[in-house]
Amino acid sequence: MQEEIVLAVLEGKDCLVLMPTGGGKSLCYQLPATVLPGVTVVVSPLIALMKDQVEGLVGNGIAAGYMNSSMEEAEMRDVEQAVERGEIKLLYVSPEKIVSSFFQYYLRRINVSLFAIDEAHCISSWGHDFRKEYTQLGQLKEYFPNVPIIALTATADKLTRRDIVHQLGLKQPNIFISSFDRPNLQLTVLPGRKRIPKIIDFVKKRMHQSGIIYCLSRKQTETVANALQKEGICAGYYHAGMNSVERTKTQDDFVHGRLPIMCATIAFGMGIDKSNVRYVIHHNLPKNLEGYYQEIGRAGRDGLPSETLLFYSLADVILLKKFAKDSGQPSLQLAKLERMQQYADALICRRRILLSYFGEQVETNCNNCDVCHNPPSLFDGTDIAQKALSAIYRMKEQAPVNMIIDVLRGSTRRDITLRGYDTIKTYGAGKDIPLPDWEQYMLQLLNMGLFDIAYDQHHAVKLTKLGLAVLKGETSIKLVSLASIEERAQKELAEKNPPSKRQEAGEELFSRLRELRMEIARKNNIPPYIVFTDATLDEMAATMPATKDQMKKITGVGDKKYSRYGKQFIQAITDFIKEMDKRGAKVSGSTQDVTFAYYNQGMPVAQIARERNLSPQTIYGHLADLYEKGYTIDINQFLSKSDLQTIISSLESKGLPVKIKTLYERLNGLYEYDKLKLAIAHYTVLQQKKGVIIYNT
Repeated sequence: MQEEIVLAVLEGKDCLVLMPTGGGKSLCYQLPATVLPGVTVVVSPLIALMKDQVEGLVGNGIAAGYMNSSMEEAEMRDVEQAVERGEIKLLYVSPEKIVSSFFQYYLRRINVSLFAIDEAHCISSWGHDFRKEYTQLGQLKEYFPNVPIIALTATADKLTRRDIVHQLGLKQPNIFISSFDRPNLQLTVLPGRKRIPKIIDFVKKRMHQSGIIYCLSRKQTETVANALQKEGICAGYYHAGMNSVERTKTQDDFVHGRLPIMCATIAFGMGIDKSNVRYVIHHNLPKNLEGYYQEIGRAGRDGLPSETLLFYSLADVILLKKFAKDSGQPSLQLAKLERMQQYADALICRRRILLSYFGEQVETNCNNCDVCHNPPSLFDGTDIAQKALSAIYRMKEQAPVNMIIDVLRGSTRRDITLRGYDTIKTYGAGKDIPLPDWEQYMLQLLNMGLFDIAYDQHHAVKLTKLGLAVLKGETSIKLVSLASIEERAQKELAEKNPPSKRQEAGEELFSRLRELRMEIARKNNIPPYIVFTDATLDEMAATMPATKDQMKKITGVGDKKYSRYGKQFIQAITDFIKEMDKRGAKVSGSTQDVTFAYYNQGMPVAQIARERNLSPQTIYGHLADLYEKGYTIDINQFLSKSDLQTIISSLESKGLPVKIKTLYERLNGLYEYDKLKLAIAHYTVLQQKKGVIIYNT
């Protein structure tokens, strides 16, 4: 939808854009900004985010700047003056900055052509409680009624969308809802047992990949990070309890690739424009699908295959329901949590559930989630359910889940005997079922709606109408086999194939290109993805470009990027091709490309022939063919200008012979076959440029 959105913006229309993370929202205002007459002001929530985006724009030759509280007064003034001189087309500011009276006075002095509101869901009273200044952005339409606004977000349900339009005062906005599908993300949900060992095992199989592990509490982020560190894994943590200096450094280390794994609360991530996060793990169940979708969206922004892993337990549900009850909107938050649980408990394709929540219906399964890979098996769980429901009933619906499980397993705890729970009929009725299994079964019963939890009554479990019907034998239920859950967990945690189109030699080349990228990034103090994204390196490793033209056909290599880094990466690729040739290993492309790799480094033909164990005549033939294909070959290195002109004149007057021997004899044997091949290649290219069809004579 980018073209439609860009055209609407250029026509001066207000727009609301919903597009998944990594789907290309930024281009929808960045491209119009470069051609609109004045400056585009972008409201961005976090300093790190605007800094990364501006660095990326400048790296691509776009005039951009930012203003925020981290800058000195003199720096701010320099940016203001650059805007006034028309030297900046995109100005990024914080929500606090744009609603200040001083800055709005400044905006009236310059030509603002467009306002872009990023992370627009923060505006909505139904959205995320993130920055109160977002709720004041409606002032923009009051003070600048003729300046169009484009609001952009990756996550907003129908209610939030309506609220954004209302809060911003958008005038008959064009609303664009792109597909929410991220087919490159693999979706997996696992039981919450032994999470940390499973996370360690998962990460160890992906040691060279970058990932985020989201946790529900500050303490958990530190616990998980410490557990990874003890296993020799480089990981850090991030939460709101850290001071701003620590948070900034940790985030900076993650963005710049010095810290591959981040254990964080949901406070982390909105300001991250890192394209090569290969996996996102949720240590706990998120509180709603909007947050979950946005958080998993931080993986695979470059479009390469990436993984998401969600751990889910009864304890998570109990805690999140308590949070929801204590919130200002308990009914809404509980409803959202219920949808989150339904997703986690899915027995059908998870992607279909996720897309359906955002109003997008699909008719086919994704074949990239754990349910599609390994559908769970069901069994008649009525007997297990009746034991649990009977215990709840006989304990007069006054006990929490954990105590019910202990009674079913025949615990002799003092508080159980004091209450007389050891005398009820179902005491010990489930002692043959292990504690972790009972927790999983109770979670399934809760999510089926057989009982509720009264948080205002010390988490007492209460039977529902459906629960009573099952207890009385009026209806039966199916439970998911725990063996199938564990089998799925083992399969999903198994090492996957490399997430790309690279094969064998390409994997080694990708690693070398990544090292070169890191070296350049460190030298320039910029994040590695500002140099090139993983997707760009992936394409380089797969196609091995060895010329300027080939390199500039790679996605993500424009004029600016090529002028800064292109030659270094071509050098690395040609070095690699030479090494592979010496090893006798096959590489992508033809044998001529291998010859060019040697030639491109100034090696004489005779030496290339020795290195490749080929004849010089074969190498000259390669060079002639490469020249015709547009590779940069210096013909004058092999033929003087006068000799070349003599041969060309003969070809122009008498035509191109079928056999090279004819040309050799025509020129009285003065020129070797090798030189004639190169001259013919040069003649052919000249005629093609003139649009002349060449006939053999």
